[in-house]
Amino acid sequence: MIMKIERDQRRFRQIVRGRIRQNLRKYITHGEMIGRKGRDLVSIPVPSLDVPHFRFGDNGAGGVGQGDGEEGQPIAKGGDPQSGSGKAGSDPGDAHLLEVDISLDELAAILGEELELPRIEPRGQASIVQEKSKYNSIRQTGPESLRHFKRTYLKALKRQISTGVYEPEEPRIVPIRADKQYRSWSMVEHPEVNAAVIYMMDVSGSMTDEQKEIVRTESFWIDTWLASQYKGIETRYIIHDAVAKEVDEHTFYHTRESGGTRISSAYKACARLIEEEFPPSEWNLYCFQFSDGDNWGEDNEEAFKVLGEHLLPVVNLFCYGQVESPYGSGEFLGYLQGRFGERHESLVLSEIEDKDAIYESIKTFLGKGR
Repeated sequence: MIMKIERDQRRFRQIVRGRIRQNLRKYITHGEMIGRKGRDLVSIPVPSLDVPHFRFGDNGAGGVGQGDGEEGQPIAKGGDPQSGSGKAGSDPGDAHLLEVDISLDELAAILGEELELPRIEPRGQASIVQEKSKYNSIRQTGPESLRHFKRTYLKALKRQISTGVYEPEEPRIVPIRADKQYRSWSMVEHPEVNAAVIYMMDVSGSMTDEQKEIVRTESFWIDTWLASQYKGIETRYIIHDAVAKEVDEHTFYHTRESGGTRISSAYKACARLIEEEFPPSEWNLYCFQFSDGDNWGEDNEEAFKVLGEHLLPVVNLFCYGQVESPYGSGEFLGYLQGRFGERHESLVLSEIEDKDAIYESIKTFLGKGR
């Protein structure tokens, strides 16, 4: 019986996996899973699977091919089946969405298969694993500094009660040597955090909430894939208008300023962050910049200088995603192409016209496996 249940469960997971792959573009486009994300799982709404079953009708009411009728006459009860008239009913509908939990690792595997993403080849300390001690057990001997007082007290209390020594009117718990309990540890492998993702976004007035939702959706899938390639990962966020600053995730997606735009300020903040916290010899670095293409014209040369001298030589990947906005000029992507062209393998450019373009943008960014 257990083997049959396990076989059916595996079969169900395969069906669910197939449904997710079949509708992956829709999930990516509409960001249906971001609000359902937990620590290690996400809940995905998939169409319920219909199981054939009998439906019982009114006995003696005739059936198909019985009784009087004209050719083409509907056989359903209630008149015209296309009409929307009728009273509210109490029966459940036929179609439902089923919430299915799936791990982020499995979701990343589906993403990699569907988009044909190559495995990433890490560098630096990507494979280094440190052994650390973790206090996760109890033993009978040990130094007094590690004595577990609560467990020692409980064991002494149980001993006194079981032997009849305990006096409720005058309770005194006196542990003996056999009662003493000590914390103990074991060595566990702890992988070093070996990859850092730095997101940069223009938050000037020309970037609307719709553009930020596109960025948020694409970032979710980028994070999911990179987390599956590394055992540890750090994520940082930089926003900018004319001035850049590092912020937390919530601020990154919900801030909107009204100032001008200097992209060089974001590049300088990113370069400074890498220099201070993420030495390129030890870290795999991924930078993702999102903008509507606006920049103060005189700032372009300064931005190109920082990008070409301080960022592109040290990162695994620098991705620039230009999100189309009704208020942005959309010129910066063309300037990047004109300045760097195909000379830097670590630079990847993508134009994101709307939510439907997120799917291809992710494939463009992650499709080279760096």
